[in-house]
Amino acid sequence: MSESTRKRKGQPALDFKSATLYAVRVVLNSHDIDTLVAALDIRMRDAGSFFEHEPVVIDSTAVEQRIDWSALLQALQGHNLHPVGVVATGDNLEGAQQAGLTAVDLANPVPRPTSTPAPDSEVPVVAPPPAGQDKPKQAASKRSPDSPAADDAKTATKTPEDNKAEPARQLSLPEIAPAAMVINRPLRSGQRIYARDTDLIIIGVVSQGAEVIADGNIHVYGPLRGKAMAGARGDTRARIFTTQLDPELLAIAGVYRVIETRLDDSLKNQPAIIQLDEDDALHITALGK
Repeated sequence: MSESTRKRKGQPALDFKSATLYAVRVVLNSHDIDTLVAALDIRMRDAGSFFEHEPVVIDSTAVEQRIDWSALLQALQGHNLHPVGVVATGDNLEGAQQAGLTAVDLANPVPRPTSTPAPDSEVPVVAPPPAGQDKPKQAASKRSPDSPAADDAKTATKTPEDNKAEPARQLSLPEIAPAAMVINRPLRSGQRIYARDTDLIIIGVVSQGAEVIADGNIHVYGPLRGKAMAGARGDTRARIFTTQLDPELLAIAGVYRVIETRLDDSLKNQPAIIQLDEDDALHITALGK
């Protein structure tokens, strides 16, 4: 018996483990297959290879007329996209399932809490008090009923009912948000970094062909020449910051822009911030202008 066989002995031949799948959501706004195929061709041409070989969930909830699912799946697969599920109702759900798709539930993303400065009372102690001030001074005079000693006496005479109510009066510690992911190295073509549930900070160049993705904000302290997608799970408040803007593609909460032509001189290779405006369109602003 080989060593590998001995290691596997006693282990089940199959097991279930949790996994998270990142998928592209293709939203249909028409049932006409020719219109859909033409729009798909344009999108994929604009995006280059950004979406190639990605799993796809098709969302047809906005379409009531029946869709030619076989032709749609063939068109998607022709662009190296891999349909894995569908969100649909009625006849379209039935037709998609007959074409081999599985019905899935795309829940709305949980909004990330808005960060606000904490009050002074919640600021943690980061250094001991100066020498000579580490203990409160005790008065030699007789203590008043509100003094610490009086409090001790009150504690000693607490009833069982008081003890039961005490935990309810204690302040619970706030949940600590995940720290930002910091990548302190350049990213070469073909490399992809994804910061789940947090911000992503890159210290170095993001080369052409590299991809940086985050559920929160993206900060690039160096040239951004590749692709950057912030708010990957739908956070429209996410932003992209860079000290040198020259990207292939920018995206926030699924709204993307492919940079095919040279940026304006006021933006190219300049510090910039990218965010969604009130109309959910990407807006690029040069910092310091």
